[in-house]
Amino acid sequence: MSDKKKIVTAISVGAGSRGQTYSSYAIHFPQELQIVGVACPNEFKRRKLQKQHKIPDEHTFNDWSDVLKRDKFADCVIIATPDDLHKEPAVAFAKMGYNILLEKPMAITAEDCKEIVKAVKDNDVILVVCHVLRYIHWAKKIKEIIDSGAIGDVVNIQHTEPVGYWHFAHSFVRGNWHNEAQSSNSLLAKCCHDVDLINYWMGGRKCEKISSFGHLSHFNSKDKPPGAAKRCVDCPGAIESNCPYSAKRFYLDHVKMGNTGWPVNVVADVPDIESVTEALRTGPYGICVYQNDNDVMSNQIVNFQYEGGATASLTMMAFTKRVCDRKTTIYGTRGELNFDDGKSDVIEVCDFVTEQTSQHRPQIVATVMKGHGGADFFLMQYFVNAVRENKKEDLVTGPDETLASHLLVFAAETARKENRVVSIEPDGSYA
Repeated sequence: MSDKKKIVTAISVGAGSRGQTYSSYAIHFPQELQIVGVACPNEFKRRKLQKQHKIPDEHTFNDWSDVLKRDKFADCVIIATPDDLHKEPAVAFAKMGYNILLEKPMAITAEDCKEIVKAVKDNDVILVVCHVLRYIHWAKKIKEIIDSGAIGDVVNIQHTEPVGYWHFAHSFVRGNWHNEAQSSNSLLAKCCHDVDLINYWMGGRKCEKISSFGHLSHFNSKDKPPGAAKRCVDCPGAIESNCPYSAKRFYLDHVKMGNTGWPVNVVADVPDIESVTEALRTGPYGICVYQNDNDVMSNQIVNFQYEGGATASLTMMAFTKRVCDRKTTIYGTRGELNFDDGKSDVIEVCDFVTEQTSQHRPQIVATVMKGHGGADFFLMQYFVNAVRENKKEDLVTGPDETLASHLLVFAAETARKENRVVSIEPDGSYA
């Protein structure tokens, strides 16, 4: 078999939602990727992935560290553990010579991110962090338009991430990312994608200054309706039925309608009425959004100043009807670009010379993996090819570029918490 036709082998470190998603590439394209091992402390999820990929018992592990007790038996690992458990396995697997697909964010501190980058460089392995928006059709088309000179030099980017009222409540009030000390801040967890996109569209210019403002709005005890219970299943009907964030509506109503995928399958391993009801009575997803230990920002703005005077702003907002349908306006010296992912795939460009607005439609390729508008598929396709051909020099987001955008997120949080403008050094460091 030639190198070009070689089947890439991988170990899934983590078998939750993202681990299942990335590993599913092997189900659709077994001639390209084979999952040969799994490590996950959750037995149900571990066994589910094992069964899907016919993994032998000797290659299933409760803890990722047990994998390292074996000789290297795969080309790469897919690390989809919780955010705060990224650094240790990434560094350890790099030292063992495994190529790495790492779920975003890279890690939850700047120091840990730098350690990961050093490890992959020292051991000459591929690292691809899952900035899936780099692979989505509209983001690439916007970059193509900018690079063509159609709008001249970029002067300002305004980019909005509407998280979605129910999505924020699910993930950032009740879910894994609700408390910074237990996971990471919401800007890092939700918007490191978007900071990376802004850097991408700025075309290699360095960010020189950054500021940020944010607030945890509404999801706190002072906004709890009088008489509301600690759990939605115990809340008086008149209050629960009038609450936009009712867990009964979020989850039980979806099960009744037959919708047992995400986010219901996060609440209970078996997404049926009995299991989900029990999870709402005992687990985190049934807790009142006004009576939890959540502390991450629900709305935040970040302001960037790049070399040459170009500026950008990123707005993350929880209280939106739209769910992750980004909106972007880019102002250039010769034109203006507008894109609204919530409305269509059309990118509009106004030419200041002709005063005409043209429409650009990115090529959309149907994929079997629908996550992130098909970007999950293109990310996996790219990673598998990169591993097969050992192409480190052509990475869409290599270690250094990924580190640079992560450092901006950490700088933004420093600016917000210390209420100041942070100056960024050319190497990405800041005081």
